[in-house]
Amino acid sequence: MPYLIALAAGLMSALGFAPTGWWLLSYAGFAALLMLVQQAQTWRGAALLGYAFGFGQFVVGLNWIAGAFRYQETMPVWLGWVAVVLLSAYLAVYPAMMALAAWRFRAKPSAYALAAAAAWIVAEWLRATMFTGFAWNPAAAALADTPARGLARLVGTYGLSGIVMLGAAALADRRRLIAFPLALIATLGGGWLLLGRDPGRSATVIRVVQPNISQQDKQDETFDAINFDKLEALTGTPGPLPRLILWPEAAIPWYPELQPWARRRIAMVLGPRDTVLFGADSLIFETGEMVAARNALFAMDAAGRISGRYGKAHLVPYGEYLPMRPVLSAIGLSRLVPGDIDFWAGPGPRSLDVPGIGPVGGQICYEIIFSGQVLDATHRPRFLFNPSNDAWFGDWGPPQHLAQARLRAAEEAMPIVRSTPTGISAVIDSRGAVNVALPLHRAGYIQTTLPEAGAPTPFSRLGNFLPLLFALTLALGAVALRRREA
Repeated sequence: MPYLIALAAGLMSALGFAPTGWWLLSYAGFAALLMLVQQAQTWRGAALLGYAFGFGQFVVGLNWIAGAFRYQETMPVWLGWVAVVLLSAYLAVYPAMMALAAWRFRAKPSAYALAAAAAWIVAEWLRATMFTGFAWNPAAAALADTPARGLARLVGTYGLSGIVMLGAAALADRRRLIAFPLALIATLGGGWLLLGRDPGRSATVIRVVQPNISQQDKQDETFDAINFDKLEALTGTPGPLPRLILWPEAAIPWYPELQPWARRRIAMVLGPRDTVLFGADSLIFETGEMVAARNALFAMDAAGRISGRYGKAHLVPYGEYLPMRPVLSAIGLSRLVPGDIDFWAGPGPRSLDVPGIGPVGGQICYEIIFSGQVLDATHRPRFLFNPSNDAWFGDWGPPQHLAQARLRAAEEAMPIVRSTPTGISAVIDSRGAVNVALPLHRAGYIQTTLPEAGAPTPFSRLGNFLPLLFALTLALGAVALRRREA
């Protein structure tokens, strides 16, 4: 029975994430887990409780992955749910690690709360780094739509997840009913204070395009001309001011580096002082033979000159490359993205120097979820552009993706602009607030001025050293309290 309750608590906690956003349920789910683990009789029982909780949370939170299997022909659609279950079965190991570490402090409530928070921070950091990492839906993402996200400026996203666990521990302590409201007020109020004032807006005019091109149409070559016509129409006619045009990931099916006619075709859409940032593939050749591609972001002016290129660094396993390709392809498994060659990773965060704009950071789609890995620290950009293709991921994936982009904006004090084929495209200011957005499955554009970046935050300077230092501090506090209360 305790394991079923833990599973249910995990299912409930996932409803705190977007698109439902019932973040108090996340607190309730985590609190239930902490109570169950504290009552476990053995370390094995505690670990299994954490595992059951994690499995339930990930199965619900990652249900959108199953939808991706509708858009390829080589594997059956039902395999999508097998993938969700298998991935959840792996990811549940990390909550199990937290439960095991915290259980050892179960006899002392204050020490137990600190140990659980410390272990959760480390577990999330490990989940984001081990085996290429999968940082989706950290506990902090439940608070992305609240002022609490400001705390990420000091302790990062994983540190904020630890603060969520401290709040859950307060909720689980039935002897002190006032503890949870006080913890909640401190979390929301502290975040609000750290967010500070909005730095305001620049004079740079941006136009974010969302063409509402479905994944089926994107993969059908007969729709290439129609799809580009949508981009062209929504880009609109130039005005008296220069514009920075922002198109989605894989906006065009051509190869702009190799096909001059493709650059000329794009340039025809632009005004004489416009610049466009767009996603397209960059092919890689060795000894005259094509061996791979890069998922790339290009900057191009109205004369068709490419002024910069960024190659996606954090690739999606099974989406952009097939691990152990000889083995998996031999048993009938393939990438979800059509194609016979894999993508290769780029060198990491690099700011592009865009004439008339200045330094622009690029993070393509999925890689925006990795806390501490999104900015070129030596060449801090004016904003981050996050072109994405969320058309694969149903109605749950895109709002979750947006929530995690908001955490990046808040912790780095960096505006983030998202352009996607089907939504959710958005302009996010340096405080993590969504200034304006286009909803799912609607064609349109956003024309506005670019928000200003804030000053570098402590997290911008020190990265994930801060949440790990926070975790160490909590762990040392747990040890000290356990000894004092012994």
